[in-house]
Amino acid sequence: MRTYQTTTGLVPIRKHSGVRCVFSLVQVPQWRWLYLLNNKYRVHEVAKDFGKNSKEIADILTDYATAPKNHMQVLEDGELSVIFDYLTQHNQVESVESIYADVYHEPKAAAKPAQAAPQGGQKSAQSAPRPQNNQKPQNAGSQQQARPAQQQPAQKSGQTQQPAARPASRVPEKKIVDTRKGGDVNLDKYDERLEDLAAGKTKQMQAGKQKFQGRNQRKGGFQGGNKRRQEEQEKMRRLQLEIAKKTPLTVKIPDEIGVGELASRMKKTGAEVVKTLMKNGVMASLSDVIDFDTAAIIAEEMGCKVEKEVIVTIEERLIDTAEDKEEDLLPRAPVVVVMGHVDHGKTSLLDYIRNANVASGEAGGITQHIGAYQVQVNGQTITFLDTPGHEAFTAMRARGAMVTDIAILVVAADDGIMPQTVESINHAKAAKIPIIVAINKMDKPEANPDRIKQQLTEYELVPEEWGGDTIICPISAKTGEGIDNLLEMVNLTAEMQELKANPNRSAHGAVIEARLDKGRGPVATLLVQNGTLKQGDVIIAGTAVGRVRAMTNARGQKLTEAGPSVPVEIIGMGEVPGAGDDFHAVADERMARELVEQRKHEQKMAASGPVGHKVSLEDLFSQIKQGEMKELPIIVKADVQGSAEAVKASLEKISNDEVRVRVIHCAVGAINESDVMLATTSGAIIVGFNVRPDANAKDTAGRNGVDMRMYRVIYDAIDEIEAAMKGMLAPKFKEVALGQAEVREVYKITGAGIVAGCYVTEGKVERKAQIRLVRDGIVVHEGAIASLKRFKDDAKEVAQGYECGITIEKYQDIKQGDIIECFLMEQIEV
Repeated sequence: MRTYQTTTGLVPIRKHSGVRCVFSLVQVPQWRWLYLLNNKYRVHEVAKDFGKNSKEIADILTDYATAPKNHMQVLEDGELSVIFDYLTQHNQVESVESIYADVYHEPKAAAKPAQAAPQGGQKSAQSAPRPQNNQKPQNAGSQQQARPAQQQPAQKSGQTQQPAARPASRVPEKKIVDTRKGGDVNLDKYDERLEDLAAGKTKQMQAGKQKFQGRNQRKGGFQGGNKRRQEEQEKMRRLQLEIAKKTPLTVKIPDEIGVGELASRMKKTGAEVVKTLMKNGVMASLSDVIDFDTAAIIAEEMGCKVEKEVIVTIEERLIDTAEDKEEDLLPRAPVVVVMGHVDHGKTSLLDYIRNANVASGEAGGITQHIGAYQVQVNGQTITFLDTPGHEAFTAMRARGAMVTDIAILVVAADDGIMPQTVESINHAKAAKIPIIVAINKMDKPEANPDRIKQQLTEYELVPEEWGGDTIICPISAKTGEGIDNLLEMVNLTAEMQELKANPNRSAHGAVIEARLDKGRGPVATLLVQNGTLKQGDVIIAGTAVGRVRAMTNARGQKLTEAGPSVPVEIIGMGEVPGAGDDFHAVADERMARELVEQRKHEQKMAASGPVGHKVSLEDLFSQIKQGEMKELPIIVKADVQGSAEAVKASLEKISNDEVRVRVIHCAVGAINESDVMLATTSGAIIVGFNVRPDANAKDTAGRNGVDMRMYRVIYDAIDEIEAAMKGMLAPKFKEVALGQAEVREVYKITGAGIVAGCYVTEGKVERKAQIRLVRDGIVVHEGAIASLKRFKDDAKEVAQGYECGITIEKYQDIKQGDIIECFLMEQIEV
């Protein structure tokens, strides 16, 4: 075998490709060979690794292969083989044994005895390190001559004790690389430690081999050992079961739990749990629900450890109810509710404050909606809520009191304390808000404020001048007398309360009012109580969820955000929310819709009940007398949510011993076909408050015989239902529908006022008939025709398919797209 001598020793490297195997002993570091096997190997790199220059390598390739272009050329496998073979043939050593016999010996101290030299020589022969890699290549003879002089005596002394004719071995005794770099390290100590560890490991391995041999020799006892092992495992299993039985089972119990569910959690049978319940005096079946205390007693008696299960609902995860820090709170405007008896001047007072006239739009001067307004008073903002004064609107008054900070109680100086005044006082006291009494109508000659003060003391409202703490302000909403003093008292009371809120959080507040608009969809009036409501927020209110598409204030101006104490009107809800519901701005719309579905399901389960047969008010009393009627189902539709709730509450109150009024559906908007279908299947009466049925609903009701009653004042609805239930219903007039006309254009003519250019779509329009102006399904006016013309001539009637001009008596607010319904009131013979 041909070899190549290097200072690092003989490193055999196998050629990585090709048919024949070539072993070369070359001076190439191991990392270079790994690089060679996986990457490119250039001419100058080969020359450097062999200690030659690039010209010599290029000459070899020129003689025996292809001449390289330059020193950067990448060599192929065949070219590398030529170089390796050439260098191996031209750089040979005498024998491999002489290379391996060349070992490094540790220098010995001069004071060492000569008899210890054989041991030291032997040890040095076993533990001498290899020469370092940075030496130049040379042959064996020259390498031995280059040894340090101090090593030769030790080597000679070691060789004197050995036999002279020692056969050469191909296995090297030991090669050690000295990496100490001049530091003195006691290598003998580490060598002894290494030998001790190696000896211990060898003994363990030999003992292990003997153990395995002994197992194999016991062929007959193998099956017996397996059986014994199974018995031991079974014993361990039984022991673990005993320990588990002694350890009490931990059972998590919520506020309420079914008996069957409790049994499954305790890993007991239902019969055992029922038996334990009966021992404790509780008669319950598996399907019954028991409370936490009872379940905890039963579980502890049956040897279980009880923990309270805290169920985190979707509502708790979705709605942020954390308390605000004191440093985050900022001052906010006060919210003031105006309450009092009907026709005592609440809306007139607000009219004077905000210089608007709202009462003229109310039917009969009665406020039947709730309004929220924000005004600037002496540089400070105050939010006012106007509530109805009629007895039917108790819920709306209570709602107004609960969301406000100050209550203004309006009492007419000429009328005194009335029932709804007392109710307002009780609502304000229940809400624990301060009351400011405004004695209105002081401009009348019969005004008697002293009598009012005397009556107020009966309800624990003692005036300040009489030693009490109730602020009383005599005012006149007509002339403006005393109103500045009233507003000053409101600001003073608000300052005393130190009203604060955190605007830097998600908004929450209350729904003041809601309605369904034909063009814009559900419209809700919200009062933000904390946080800031922004355009685009997802809000949830009761069973309604949606995104705020647009916000407007009381003056109709668009807003992008609304802070605390700001009333806004929003659009974008999926359905009409309930008036009085709390609303919250949330981050996750998907989770909000899940919560809404859950709430709807709960309401549906609570409202499910039996339904009766079709009924009308005319034959209601006769059915009651015959024993057929036990329940009167009613469907209530109104223009706004608050009015719908008020009508519903008033009608449900008039139930008696023989019949119970049940409102099966209450909503806002015009009466549609689905309402009539519901009335048909449930035998209900439809009560419309300030709304009208559409054409399809009217036709379906006529075919199915559904009774629909339309009212504009709540007194009439209550009185008619009460009269029907008592058998006193004797209607004197009956409405006969003549036709409908659609307003196509509106003209303003000097002297005549507003003229509606109409097209008769159904029936006919008569000049002597009464009309009803309907806008988006809501009645906005009821009155009579002032004039009816065809072209320039007056006409008594205009038939279907013709155009005409109509003016309405004492009414000018006509808009394009309105519907004019024409009808006559005929007297019915009793």
